[in-house]
Amino acid sequence: MGGEEKAKKEALEIISQFQKLPRLVVFDLDYTLWPFYCECCDEDETPYLYQHAKAILLALKEKGIDIAIASRSPTPQIAKTFLDKLGIRSMFVAEEIFSSWTHKTEHFQRIHRRTGVPFSSMLFFDDEDRNIEAVSKMGVTSIYVGNGVNFRALRQGLSEFLQKSEPSSGSRQMYCLLSERIISTGSISTKL
Repeated sequence: MGGEEKAKKEALEIISQFQKLPRLVVFDLDYTLWPFYCECCDEDETPYLYQHAKAILLALKEKGIDIAIASRSPTPQIAKTFLDKLGIRSMFVAEEIFSSWTHKTEHFQRIHRRTGVPFSSMLFFDDEDRNIEAVSKMGVTSIYVGNGVNFRALRQGLSEFLQKSEPSSGSRQMYCLLSERIISTGSISTKL
């Protein structure tokens, strides 16, 4: 088994450990999927990804989870050329790569409009705290990656997504009370 196939298998094992998964996983590019700023590169250069990045992308796709890009880049054409060279551009259902004075909120508004996926069903990886903070306020589970996306970050992201998705004990109690009321009366009553 080759290195890439072995890494994909490991990523699939991590994903399989979680009962509830995001519908969409969004990645920044610079210092998240690849270890450089693409605006400091030339289109003729050969790009490369962080060690586990491609395996994670492939595993998410295999599990039926859509993936997208949200990148604030002053050189979107170089970024797109690099995605083509890496053979991964077609994997993404949304590709929001543009320079912006705001955090990534505008990127996420566009991704939401394009995909219809609610923010609460998204997981986001980025290397900038300010983007993590701003996008988290939108309801997106957001994970800071200091050294690019890797298996540890994937596990952390899926774990935090699951925790945010689980109803609180108060919500569970309300659900149980409503369920009992429906079963006993055959109708929904908001008076408990």
